[in-house]
Amino acid sequence: MTKEEEEFRQLLKEISILDELEQLLDWDSQTHNPEAAAEMRSDVVAYISKLSVDRQTSDKMAELLNKFSKNPDLLSEDGKKIYRRVNREFNIQRKIPNDDAAEYSKLLSKAQAVWVKARRAKDFNIFKPYLKQIIDFNKKFIGLWKTTEQTNYDVLLNHFEPGMTVAKLDPIFATLKQAIKTLMNKLKTGIEPNDQFMHRYVSKVTQEKISRDFITRLSFNYEQGDLDISEHPFTLGLNRNDARITTRYDVHDFQMSLLGTIHEAGHAIYEQNVDPKWARTTLSGGTSMGIHESQSLFNEIMIGRNYYYWIKEYPRLRELTGETFSDIDFETFYRGFNTVHPSLIRTEADPITYILHIIVRYEIEKAIFNDDISLDNLNQIWNEKYEEYLGICPQNDTEGILQDIHWAGGDIGYFPSYALGHLYAAQFLHAMKQDFDVDKALAEGNINLITDWRKDNIFQYGCSKDPNEILMDATGEELNPDYWIQHQNEVYKYVYQLN
Repeated sequence: MTKEEEEFRQLLKEISILDELEQLLDWDSQTHNPEAAAEMRSDVVAYISKLSVDRQTSDKMAELLNKFSKNPDLLSEDGKKIYRRVNREFNIQRKIPNDDAAEYSKLLSKAQAVWVKARRAKDFNIFKPYLKQIIDFNKKFIGLWKTTEQTNYDVLLNHFEPGMTVAKLDPIFATLKQAIKTLMNKLKTGIEPNDQFMHRYVSKVTQEKISRDFITRLSFNYEQGDLDISEHPFTLGLNRNDARITTRYDVHDFQMSLLGTIHEAGHAIYEQNVDPKWARTTLSGGTSMGIHESQSLFNEIMIGRNYYYWIKEYPRLRELTGETFSDIDFETFYRGFNTVHPSLIRTEADPITYILHIIVRYEIEKAIFNDDISLDNLNQIWNEKYEEYLGICPQNDTEGILQDIHWAGGDIGYFPSYALGHLYAAQFLHAMKQDFDVDKALAEGNINLITDWRKDNIFQYGCSKDPNEILMDATGEELNPDYWIQHQNEVYKYVYQLN
């Protein structure tokens, strides 16, 4: 390794350590931080963020990147991959004044605490001034980043899913909306499963035991992570040896916590299995939000709702819950577990209607940035879209526009990644089935076979491959929503006993 590459990697290590410190503070804020601490904590977050940004946009970084652009032979093959990612991010970050970056980081720290207060009060107006500031900052940043061929919203989409645009998403979402409408109409002609037992009392203590037990067998490594509780479930991949997840419990909705934990564990398992050679570099995490979501959703939907998975796991659930489900046979359980009911809450939605939740958020974000709509009645716009797409209307802002923390965290343009994750996951499952009998592996509890495929095709690469490269190499084709549509039709044909 050349002296220049060693200097480059040392600088990236310093940035990685500072970013990890900032993430640890975020973890604490969302799990154990006293409510009154938010204001002073934001000062600490802003300070550490500024130190990181200073290094990311430093003259030293600029000098090294310039040397590598002129003389690529100064880098090893892995170094060249790291350089490509860092150079792309540098050209984005360098355009933001350091003071603005620090002020924005401080704003987000405050906004997340205010979002919690607004949720508890069920009042969007408490959070709205902070959301306006966040949006104003993003509009300012867009002006610095935008190229002539991009819409404003494309700029934000590209940060989470490189290469993604409104022009690509609009037809995909139109196809999905029609497919979901068609399938939902079919379900009305079927036999609706009995799902009353799904709301039986299961204590929080028992649910935690279930969550910990199930994700262990799905390859989550507690030596490299942990499980906690938060207002909104999330994953924090500090490094490959410290990937933490949170969940929440409702004593009359064990499915929410179980699937939520399985979902977050999918994110963490990805982080835990990135090749160690990418540690302390910009390639150490998942390659994009869409691919990351594909792995959490692969866990939750392709495994966690799979018929053959539950053949193996239902006896264990009954064992852990005592007499709670002793009168419920497997077929009744599986069909009830997969019943479709339009839900107000995205994280509690069934796999079919979930996409509609994302389309609502996508259309609102797109309208804010491409059409410059006012925030004054944003909660009403949200409610109207839920009435139109799902046939249900939030009764308060906590059920509606305040249900997600993403905007408070500045993650605007993120939501489409969830929908892309569904599509990627179905396409990965189709490809996996060409290599071995996935249903047989699940029925036998051979999760290692499935995890190894994901390691070989996805996990190990971290960010060293772009999302479309991962997809093409693993499945042999571009994104194809037909696999998701086909999968859901097959599952719900059985669940609703359709002809």
